[in-house]
Amino acid sequence: MRTRVMAVAAGVLLVAGGGWAVQRGGDTAAQTDEAVVAEPVDYVALGDSYTAGPLIPMQRDDAPGCFRSTLNYPALLADLLDVATYADASCSGARSEDVLGRQDLMFDNRARPQVRLLSEETDLVTIGLGGNDFGLFGSISGGCGGPAEGKQWLSKATPCRDRFGASKARDARRVRASLGKALDAVREAAPDADVYVVGYPRLLPDEGSCRAAGFTAGDAAWARRVAGLLNRSLRLAAEDAGATYVDLYPVSEGHDICAGKHAWVNGVRTQLGKAAAYHPFQAGMEGAAGAVYEAVTGEAAPVKRDG
Repeated sequence: MRTRVMAVAAGVLLVAGGGWAVQRGGDTAAQTDEAVVAEPVDYVALGDSYTAGPLIPMQRDDAPGCFRSTLNYPALLADLLDVATYADASCSGARSEDVLGRQDLMFDNRARPQVRLLSEETDLVTIGLGGNDFGLFGSISGGCGGPAEGKQWLSKATPCRDRFGASKARDARRVRASLGKALDAVREAAPDADVYVVGYPRLLPDEGSCRAAGFTAGDAAWARRVAGLLNRSLRLAAEDAGATYVDLYPVSEGHDICAGKHAWVNGVRTQLGKAAAYHPFQAGMEGAAGAVYEAVTGEAAPVKRDG
């Protein structure tokens, strides 16, 4: 459903002398070399750490404990779309229920309900949530992934799958309902907004594992299945709510944890100033921003040039 932001897809207009501009509005005829004055877009981002970008420089200081980067994909998207207003409620550790309720943070801080940033004036909403529901990500990464010793990552053993059995697959399916409640709240608070549910990128290659991932090859296969079920739940929740699902899985092919310098997602070891363990690098945020931009506009993300 593209009601208020659909006309962004009218195209990217190159401005004489360099740079770019996005046209928004029903008239697409005036595609000239001059900048087009666009109807303003009011954009709000909701999400968890895969939206917030913990440890990616520079970290914002307006939400202690949320670990929100000034260069996460919402910030990059806001710049690409040249929005009129932009607000980011994303917070590391957020669950779908934190859209409606206060989120407990470290040092006795609390984040206010993310939905409070929305209004009837909101035109565009992106929401990346679900991975923390039912302790899904935390139990897998914290309870299974770990620094690989020797060639442990080549093993076909499945200690993580053996520990959790089918419970995490069930939890991944339950996210459809929990995220659905959050999306209902978004629709109520911003009834005319175009809503985009952003999925999670691939963490592991299609086969096997690697030292950086910290999973055995056997558990990597299990983790891929759970991740696939999670993204499926996000897609179904988006469809249920009449929102658009942005699938990061295909665009992140070749950029998993095991992709070395091409990785969009960090491995088991936290890298200060780059990314938290099992979280996106700056490159991952750029990839996500491009995918969401294309979903919103129907165009590939422009390369911003100096004029």
